[in-house]
Amino acid sequence: MVRILLSGCNGKMGQVITNLARDREDVRIVAGYDIHDNIKNDYPVFTQLENFNIPVDVIIDFSHPSALQTVLNFALAKKIPLIVATTGLSDEQAAKLKEASKVIPVLHSANMSLGVNLLIDLVQKAAKVLYSNFDIEIIERHHNQKIDAPSGTALALADAINQAVPEKYRYVYDRHSNRVKRSKDEIGIHSVRGGTIAGDHTVIFAGNDEIIELRHVANSRDIFGVGALKAAVFIHDKNPGFYTMKDLLNI
Repeated sequence: MVRILLSGCNGKMGQVITNLARDREDVRIVAGYDIHDNIKNDYPVFTQLENFNIPVDVIIDFSHPSALQTVLNFALAKKIPLIVATTGLSDEQAAKLKEASKVIPVLHSANMSLGVNLLIDLVQKAAKVLYSNFDIEIIERHHNQKIDAPSGTALALADAINQAVPEKYRYVYDRHSNRVKRSKDEIGIHSVRGGTIAGDHTVIFAGNDEIIELRHVANSRDIFGVGALKAAVFIHDKNPGFYTMKDLLNI
């Protein structure tokens, strides 16, 4: 059984993962870390990690970028594999994860959904065939409580396209202030915020007289929790290195 320290345990995703883990026999959350301790869980919750002494096999961080350094320092000090599912990380923080992966296994994904990571793979394959004759646009929709925009998944989709094609695209987030025709070297990325949308991503390949759309819709947050727990089982016995959900899916 994989023993998990859950960072951000009292947040929305933390509680989703907590509930999902109860129904599995291969994982167990043995402790949580959160700045808030107002929710009663069936495991101890720490507001500081200085005195943490419970044996764990994996840390799952589903919290906030401001908490990353504390969690990363702890993981490095204890040599514990780390899964980072927190979105909105800076380039500097992403670089620190890469550096840490020389010492411990680190799995980082902007989206823990198995379906979204398959979508990324499909989008790359489509881009290789279509990029020269099709315009590419990305639309992402999320609930009205999401702070960062565009979503980390939308950027991951755009980055995946850029990795797949020989000519690099630039990302355009706002067209209303620049009244010019669309150029061939851009990917338009559009954000929608409303209601309780768990996550909806569409990649549009628009050509002459034909349109191809690849879309993933999340109907609940459970899919992200399922992916995070699968990632914990995957990474707990891995060697130091930087991993993604593509490694888990073997695609």
